[in-house]
Formats: sequence, structure tokens, C-alpha cells
Amino acid sequence: MLDHLNDIRLIEVMSTPAHWKTYQNALTRYPELGFTIDTSRMDIPTDFADSLSSEVTRAFDGIKAIEAGEITNPDEGRMVGHYWLRNAELAPTKEIKQQITEPIAALKDFAQQVRRGEVANPKGGRFENLLIIGIGGSALGPQFIYEALGADSPLKTYFFDNTDPAGMDATLAEIISTHGGLSKTLSLIVSKSGGTPETRNGMLEAQAAYESIGLDFGPHAVAITGEGSKLSRYAAEHDFLTTFPMEDWVGGRTSVMSTVGLVPAALQGIDIDALLDGANAMDQRTRVASTSDNAAMQLALAWHHAGNGKGEKDMVVLPYKDSLVLFSKYLQQLVMESLGKELDLDGQIVHQGIAVYGNKGSTDQHAYVQQLRDGVANFFATFIEVRKGRDGESVEVDPGTTAADYLQGFMRGSRTALYENGRKSITLSIEEVNARTIGALIALFERAVSLYALLVNINAYHQPGVEAGKKAAGIFLDLLSQVKATLTSDALSAERIASKIDADPEDVYHCLNHLAANSQASVSHGSTPADDTFCKISNN
Repeated sequence: MLDHLNDIRLIEVMSTPAHWKTYQNALTRYPELGFTIDTSRMDIPTDFADSLSSEVTRAFDGIKAIEAGEITNPDEGRMVGHYWLRNAELAPTKEIKQQITEPIAALKDFAQQVRRGEVANPKGGRFENLLIIGIGGSALGPQFIYEALGADSPLKTYFFDNTDPAGMDATLAEIISTHGGLSKTLSLIVSKSGGTPETRNGMLEAQAAYESIGLDFGPHAVAITGEGSKLSRYAAEHDFLTTFPMEDWVGGRTSVMSTVGLVPAALQGIDIDALLDGANAMDQRTRVASTSDNAAMQLALAWHHAGNGKGEKDMVVLPYKDSLVLFSKYLQQLVMESLGKELDLDGQIVHQGIAVYGNKGSTDQHAYVQQLRDGVANFFATFIEVRKGRDGESVEVDPGTTAADYLQGFMRGSRTALYENGRKSITLSIEEVNARTIGALIALFERAVSLYALLVNINAYHQPGVEAGKKAAGIFLDLLSQVKATLTSDALSAERIASKIDADPEDVYHCLNHLAANSQASVSHGSTPADDTFCKISNN
């Protein structure tokens, strides 16, 4: 009898398709999170992790050092503490633990007071709108969280996340068209230093809009900023409702679990405890020094394998859920700002990075999956599967078939069609979109970024390229002021003005065109840019 059963098992094993075996070997499940990661379609050799054993050891040791509070952002001399935000017990000092726990208690209390109408707008009644003013991580994290989880928010939320005046005008027009308008809009200004130009400009534009209809800005405003910053001083001078802290050991792109993300989420009625709990649970699962049980290390190794450790392949993020449409945009900053580096930690030129883009399924099938399958094979895909279609019953769009069935079919079909043509993919699955699963996904990618950076020996937590762009912008603005001061009522060419202020004629020409487009100069076009002439517009 026993021999007969063994024969049956042997027949079953021999008849099992090879890809089914590969799938099971490449699948890691965290049942308590309703999460799985499937790397079977990445074709990673079984001995790949072993071939990087020293790099893997360095990565596991490195993330332990990060969590222990060692200076792991050497360029800026800072600790990297975003992992402590969802488990304050990990904080290396009592003071840092208090910097985490006390603001959470305070922001929960403030959010309850706002939602109950105890903190009200000066005209009377509850705040109905929330305007978040920030840039980069100070906006992208809150935007993603609101889009994913804020459907039932008591506060309709808007964003100033750029210094585009037309964009701000459009946002203000939309706010003004609501029932409460600006008088019932709470503005949340987010800037660690208070000197970030885009955020400062947005705040001043918002303040001008309030004041243009006779409202004081301060009683409608809250700041999230560093202690003693320009913004904290401005908030005190203008009697803001309150101020919440930002700490220098949290970077913008990893700040969504700090006051940056938790204050707006709490105001929107999102379960921030569940968000933090999901992140903490993923942290715990991916803290183990095992490549087979650690989903974050599996992601990092998959990225390494796909791009030969040099970022040779882009990552296309394809979430099959409308509420996750901003996930690819959020990951663009997290991954690209962290990993896009010229130098490694030894000062060697490496030009590391992974380009990230994406849309949502099944929209992507009518946008760019054609190229993904048949065009340049310069990418790997990351599918995000949400197993639950909706709350409640679904209608049948075909006999026995629902819209959710179609969505699953399109995802599985795209995955298969790509793989059949040699295009690799990772599939991450969650049961449903809720605060806990979103927290887990964010933590997963944060840890994968840390581990990949350690695998390839780069600093994931500075951004010299961003600082270079800011410096260049400052130089242009200085030149713009000089050009403006040099303009007269006489028609002058860019070359003539450049000679007066000892500047590059092309840079001067761009300044002049900017002034002309914004009614500060007039232009007469010649046959070439060198023949164009500009003069100051008279105020009379």
C-alpha cells in the first residue's frame, strides 16, 4: 500500500509543469498581512544570492546599522530613522523615542478637534477642505495616501505641489467653488527648513488668496517643519493654529510615516494606527537575515539581477487598482532619488539608478503594453495585484463574469503575454487596499531600497543632484534680476545686454523671453534670436 502511494506521488511530481514548481519555489507569503511576492517570472538562477554572498551580508549588516542609529548618511552626518517611526522602541535614545510618540499623540488630538469642530474656521463651523502645500516627499506621500485611502475623508483635499502659478490658480478656483470655499479650508504647509522655494511660494500664494477676500491666513494654517526653521518662525509671527515637528533624521522621500504623512491622514480620518502597524509588521518580516524569507531582499536581488547591478533595466509599476494609480509616482521619488547616484561610498564613479514609471491596470494595456511586449526590452514589470474587487455584490457584465474577473484576467493575461516574449516581471499581491496593506507596501519598498543601495555600495539618503539643480536655479534667478534691472525703453538685443552684465547671451535670451511672456518686457522678433530686440514696458 505504501509503495503504491509513493508511486502515485512520483507520477504526480513527474507530471507537474516546470513553471508550477518554479512558482512555488519563488513565492513568499506573509499570511498575516495577506501579502505574497512572486519572482518566478524574473528567471533568477537558484544560486544567484549565493553568488553575491558578501554583498548580501553587507546589506543585512548595513540595515541593522541603520536601525541601530549609526551615521549611515555620511555626506550629511545624519542618522536614518524612518524605520523607528512605526516602532519607537527601536529608537536609539529616549529623546528620539519621545520625538516620535509625542507628536503622534498631539496630531491625533488635533485631528479629532478639527473633525469635531472644536478647532474651527474663524467664520464658524467645521473645516471642510484641506490644502496641503509641499514639494517632493512632502507632497507625494500625502497625495498617494489620500488617493489610496481617503475616499471617505471628511476633508476634501487639494495640493500645491509646484510653483506653477496657473496650477495654483486652478486649485484655488476649485476650492473656491466648493460649499465652504477658502473660509472653510485648512492649509497645511510642509517644509523641514521653511526655505524650500516651491513650498514658500505656495504658502505666500495661498496667503494672498485668503487675504484677498478679507481672511487672515494664520487662523487657517498649520505648519509641519523643523524646530527653529524659517517656517516655524513665520508660523509664530502669523499666529498659525499649531505647528508639528519634522526631524533631521527623516528624509523627505521616507517621511510618509512621520508627521508629514500622519497629520494629513489623521485629519482625513484615515486609520494611522493601522498604517503604522502594517509598516511595522512588514519591517519585522523583512528584518530576518534570510534571502528566501525576506521579501525586501528578494525585491532588491530581483532588481540587481534584472539590471546586472547597474540599473540597466527600468522598472514599470503596474498596480491593478484605481486607488493605487499614484503608487508608481510615489515610487519614482523613493527609488530614483535614493538610488540615482554618480558615486559609490568609496568615491568611485558608478552612475547607479533604476528608472521607474507606470500607470494602472488595465489602462496600461491601452497605453504602453504594446511597446512593453513588442518593443525595446529595456525594463522589467512589477505587477500589484489586489485580490478583492469591491465591497458588496457585483453585477455580471457577461454571464457568470464580473468586472473584477475581467481585471484579474487582464492582469494575468498581461503577465503571461510579457513573459512569453521574454519580458520579466515581479508580482506583489495583497488582499485589499486598506491602511494596513498600504503601510506594508510602503515599508517593503523602503527596505528594498535600503538593501539594494547596500548591495551596490551607495548612499541612498543624500541627493546631491537635487541640490545641484537648486543651486543652478538660484544662479538663473540672480541673472534674471540683473537682466530686469538692465532693461530700458531702448530696444536692445540679448548680446548687447549680456555684454553689459558680463553674462552668457543664451542665458540672457531665455531671461528676456521669460520677461516678455510675463508682461515685463516687449519683444520685436528678427530673423534669428540674435536679431530679436527687447525693451522695458512702461508702467505709464
